[in-house]
Amino acid sequence: MHPGTFVSGLFLKPSHMKKIFPVVLITSIIISACAGHHKKILVYASSDIQVDNTQKNITVTDGTTHHEAELEFSGSDPVTLNIQSPSGKFTLEANGDGLFIANLKNDTVVGSYQHVGTTSNTVITQEELKHRLDSLQQLVVGQNASEANKNYFIPPGKIARISSVTNAKVFGPYTTIPSGFDAGSVPEIYKSYTNKEVREIISRLSAMQK
Repeated sequence: MHPGTFVSGLFLKPSHMKKIFPVVLITSIIISACAGHHKKILVYASSDIQVDNTQKNITVTDGTTHHEAELEFSGSDPVTLNIQSPSGKFTLEANGDGLFIANLKNDTVVGSYQHVGTTSNTVITQEELKHRLDSLQQLVVGQNASEANKNYFIPPGKIARISSVTNAKVFGPYTTIPSGFDAGSVPEIYKSYTNKEVREIISRLSAMQK
């Protein structure tokens, strides 16, 4: 028997190896490159979210209860979501890798990066209170909202990338961050709200001002 080697179960003679190995190497590089691209899309709606097997065709109806769905895609190509909603049909497109929020609610969704676990101080000074109020009042109108600033303002029927970190943790509207949550278990933490929620928080904080 001629000396040779096995590649994927095939016995190859040395004369064939030079031809086969470059092809195997190129194929491995292509597969690795595709595997490195990842998108995660969080879908927010006010009703049950119906998603087909492709994860690209989504149906929502009228409702009053917050619902979420998490969709994941690999590959570098843009992902187009086909939406069927009470307001009609439309599409949303996610470009690039990272973490996205698709807002199918009737209210704007806003949010920001959370510095969880950086302080144990439970007393809010008047200066801190004013800073929080100013930040919330800017957020509710979308002022300075951008991925670079680690905050976001997503009107109904829109999609936005909130982070290039796909496995960041997002706590959605009407959800609090548990006091015992291990912030070190994820690379980034974000908190989402509806604009209605933010206005209610502003009202409560304003009542605390002296």
